[in-house]
Amino acid sequence: MHDERTDNGDSPALEELRGKLSDGLARNQINKTELARRSGLGRTTVSEAFQAGGPMPSAHTVEALARALKLPAGELLALLRDANGRGEGQGPAPGRPIGQWDPHALEVHPAGPSTVPGGDTPGAGMLPGYVERGHDLVLAAAVREAAAGRSRMAVLVGSSSTGKTRACWEAVQPLADRGWRLWHPFDPTRAEAAADDLYRVVPRTVVWLNEAQHYLGDRKAGERIAAALHDLLTAAERGPVLVLGTLWPEYAARYTALPSPGGEDPHSRVRELLSGRTISVQDAFDARALATAAALARDGDRLLADALTRADADGRVTQDLAGAPELLNRYERATPAARAVLQAAMDARRLGIGLHLPQAFLTDAAADYLTDTDYDQLTDDWAERAFAELTELVHGKQAPLRNTTPRPRRQPPTPFPPADTLPPTTAGPMFRLSDYLEQHGRTTRRPLCPPATFWHAALTRLTHPDDLNNLAQAAEAGHRLQWAHHLRLRAADQGSTEAMVRLASRAQANGDREGAEHFARQAAGHGSTDALVRLAEVREEAGHRQSAEHLARQAAHHGRTDALVSLAEMREEAGDRESAERLARQAADHGSADALIRLAVMREKGGDGESAERLARLAAGQGRTGALVRLAEMREEAGDRGSAERLAWQAADHGDIDALARLAWLREEAGDGESAEHFARQAAIHGNAHSQARLVKMQKDGRGESAEHLYRWDINNINTQALVRLAKLRRWAGDQAGAEGLYRQAADFGSTDALVRLAGLREKAGDRETAERLYRQAADRGHTDALIHLASMWQANGDRERAEHFARQAADEGDTDTLVQLAGLREVVEDLESAEHFYRQAADHGNTHALARLALVREKGGDRETAEHLARQAADHGNTRALLRLAVMREIDGDSESAEHLYREVVNHDMNSPRRWRVHPFSGRLAWQWRYGLDPDGTPTQPWES
Repeated sequence: MHDERTDNGDSPALEELRGKLSDGLARNQINKTELARRSGLGRTTVSEAFQAGGPMPSAHTVEALARALKLPAGELLALLRDANGRGEGQGPAPGRPIGQWDPHALEVHPAGPSTVPGGDTPGAGMLPGYVERGHDLVLAAAVREAAAGRSRMAVLVGSSSTGKTRACWEAVQPLADRGWRLWHPFDPTRAEAAADDLYRVVPRTVVWLNEAQHYLGDRKAGERIAAALHDLLTAAERGPVLVLGTLWPEYAARYTALPSPGGEDPHSRVRELLSGRTISVQDAFDARALATAAALARDGDRLLADALTRADADGRVTQDLAGAPELLNRYERATPAARAVLQAAMDARRLGIGLHLPQAFLTDAAADYLTDTDYDQLTDDWAERAFAELTELVHGKQAPLRNTTPRPRRQPPTPFPPADTLPPTTAGPMFRLSDYLEQHGRTTRRPLCPPATFWHAALTRLTHPDDLNNLAQAAEAGHRLQWAHHLRLRAADQGSTEAMVRLASRAQANGDREGAEHFARQAAGHGSTDALVRLAEVREEAGHRQSAEHLARQAAHHGRTDALVSLAEMREEAGDRESAERLARQAADHGSADALIRLAVMREKGGDGESAERLARLAAGQGRTGALVRLAEMREEAGDRGSAERLAWQAADHGDIDALARLAWLREEAGDGESAEHFARQAAIHGNAHSQARLVKMQKDGRGESAEHLYRWDINNINTQALVRLAKLRRWAGDQAGAEGLYRQAADFGSTDALVRLAGLREKAGDRETAERLYRQAADRGHTDALIHLASMWQANGDRERAEHFARQAADEGDTDTLVQLAGLREVVEDLESAEHFYRQAADHGNTHALARLALVREKGGDRETAEHLARQAADHGNTRALLRLAVMREIDGDSESAEHLYREVVNHDMNSPRRWRVHPFSGRLAWQWRYGLDPDGTPTQPWES
């Protein structure tokens, strides 16, 4: 019927609309001039609205006339929709089904980097698992009411990137299943779209007002939009609808502020609309939300896991996720100077410099990160412009670099102030690298050694001893020996006792006793107990015994009794037994029984058994029964079985049940199986009774359930290793039945290890059915190695399918080493294709050892390019073994150039984990050529002297 037209050209709906306006005009007994005044519309606009055949009025005009005439605006707007041919059933209403929307099209921030860390999967369209917080409960209630037929509006108020838009998206998902639509007013502008089409919204529609300031804060249309939303929410015939919006706190405060007396009130309708309809969103995750996020991360949510590595401390998880993509864009699109500064900051953090980076250091370090062309184009103000560029904020109020001020550390006074409380000798602005870019740098710049200007800037601009020490260790790990030495000297100058001790050790190793004492004295003057120990040894070696003892007692007073222990041993070896025992007793008086134990062993070896036993009992009285056990072993080996047994029982009476187990082992080795089994059973029974006694005492003391559980486990497991050891000896002696009997006894005490070993015996005997049953029992008790044995058993039997099943089961339990072992078995039979398959599976589960092994498989197969690629992947995850093996293999094959290149990569990678540094097996040629170390660019360093 709405498609028909009246004689004047109006549709029936428009004619009805004009009629209702006319009726209202008559009912209010006013003319059109007065109506124009009341409505705020122009007189021509009012006249055309009533004129049959005239132009169709706008929604704004109809709303204004409805208010002035006290007519139902919703009803008139519905007629206007019909007149426009867009009524329900006649044309498309605003929006589309919720299920057809992509969350990013609704301005949900992309989460994390463009690729998931550790993989090649694009991440731009991914969202991390959702963590519900307090505001979600309030929002969910509004959604439920809308679903029940009552129109509602909720505006989430929170800072940038706190998860407001994502919360709205998650909240509307239940409405998607109910067929609701979602409309996001956006084109041609947000305000224009909302002002023009709010009257067209049909029931069961979500009106999406993300960044609601663009709608409610618009100078021309904001108040009109607020009035239209109010009508939409209150007109029963137009509902139910749900209006969702987001606002920053500053906008919410502005719109809801009351006007000053006599002042303008530009947001009166917005203030009324927002009243009671805002929900606060906290900036950070609370403890409960962090725990939920951590659980999702453990379940495989790599985006959340990645974010939590950086944001767990302050809970700003959503800001990290939202800001990461833009931070990466800033880095990749930065000007050359700004990128150079960022790269210097990345290298500084990954090599151990603290959070606060001096601007002077970053500026000086940046030069060699630039190409010659970019360096030549630098202007005088390049540094100022670079730092301005890098401190500009992105989403989540983050920036690549942010200006920061270190908090002063407050500690109680001590005789020797810690080095890190010393005031810095340089002043100036300090900057902190964003956590995300720091992590990005640790990954992407891992194989690189910083250029020379970086090391020079560190040496001349850094003053904190920890920074200098960490860089010195990194330089040493990277075989940049000259820089390491000078950085350590600089650290010592800044009060680092660690550097002084290292320099003393190096001097002592080089035979420079005078230099060693110099640095040790310097460190001791700063309160280093390590230095006191080192200096005591140096003085003892130099023959200054009184001075050595004085220093050792000083060290012991500070908790380092090993200085006295070391001196005691040195005196004993020199034949001064009286002095040695006196020093050992002093060490014991300071709480260390080690000296007594070691001295007792030395006396026993020297043939003074009486003195040895006396010292051992002294140590046992202090809870250290190791001396009694060691003496028992020595007596047993010497054939003094009675004395050995007596000492073992003394140790057992002091609580060391393992002494009986050791005695059983020794008797078995001597061929006395009957006596050995007796002591093994005694160890198990005695240990069981010992734990029973502890349990009774614990119950009397009223201790907790958790402790009871642990003690009961102990009762079932303590000293079963004695029976297991004995069974091993029986097996080696060919007594299979005796070994099985002992393993069964140990298994009855609860030993899963015994179950596995018993299964192994059954497997060797060809009884695979019993072996599998026993292995499964052990696996059910948490012994995942049993699954490895099952995989190996069926692999050896040729049942590859069964072997793979158990290997995968072990991998599912978190033991990817099973897959590596299975791959190794396939490699042994030269089934390289299957071996590679399992290595890749293990690597996909994060096993870097599998990557390293796979690299070697490819190298053996002649695919050197792939081998290097895989080895580098493993090195990027901290495992440089494959690169090192490849270097050695290339060197053996005579490809010294490739080997040398790989060795350089190894040392560069090892700069990132200097505390695990070890001497690399360079060939004779390289050891000679690189004896002075390497320069930052990898060329051999010219001769230099420390």
